[in-house]
Amino acid sequence: MDKKYKIFDSHAHYDDDVFNEDRDGLIKELNESGVIGILNCSSSYKSIAKTCELINKWDFIYGAVGIHPENADEFTDERELEICKVIKNNIKIIAVGEIGLDYYWDKNPSREIQKDVFRRQMKIAENENLPVIIHDRDAHGDTLEIMKSFPTVKGVVHCFSGSVEFAKECLNLGYYIGITGVVTFKNAKKLLEVVKEVPIEKLLVETDCPYMAPEPNRGKRNKSDYIEYIIDRIALIKEIDPIQVNIHVNDNFYRLMQLEKYSRI
Repeated sequence: MDKKYKIFDSHAHYDDDVFNEDRDGLIKELNESGVIGILNCSSSYKSIAKTCELINKWDFIYGAVGIHPENADEFTDERELEICKVIKNNIKIIAVGEIGLDYYWDKNPSREIQKDVFRRQMKIAENENLPVIIHDRDAHGDTLEIMKSFPTVKGVVHCFSGSVEFAKECLNLGYYIGITGVVTFKNAKKLLEVVKEVPIEKLLVETDCPYMAPEPNRGKRNKSDYIEYIIDRIALIKEIDPIQVNIHVNDNFYRLMQLEKYSRI
């Protein structure tokens, strides 16, 4: 990676099994090459403990805890209390997530189960005064409705896949828009319009690694230093200096996550 950037990856999954063979070496290498921070987002009940292990081991990794909609049937009263306890006991848990709705896969839990679990985790965020990391796939209407029902909760709609109009609705609620490597794909015309229209002050950059590696690494295992390609593409779309993009997206992340101390470019 070109060390001209100081990268904060606002959404990653280094607890994923695909990193089992080289996780520690890779994370150390990323930190030495200019990745100054990572937000590791849990998705399943099992991944909450793995996320906690990562943030306890690495100073520059923070955590978000929550149950992904694909695993909504794992959410129970007991586990809800456990999530709250994890949040209270670790100051490096800075968000609730990855939570939300996913209507793309028929095999996912029912829509009613997903919506109930989404609401309950939004309530946790409200009670704990934490931002949320929202997953929304083919569920824009229901996602927006639930977001509106928790007006004091803010966060990011990660891996944004909606229209400019949906993005503006999210912005009106105080949310940020998460941009992944998809913005580098040739068929990402809708996302290019979103990036063009959304103010730079409301954009975050993320890998969602190990998924969605940007061009020219599409199809490979994604990792945090690949964010340089996302920054370059955003700079091209918005016709501004890429270093300024880097500064803005880092500032945006720290503002949303209420992290006061950090290193500027």
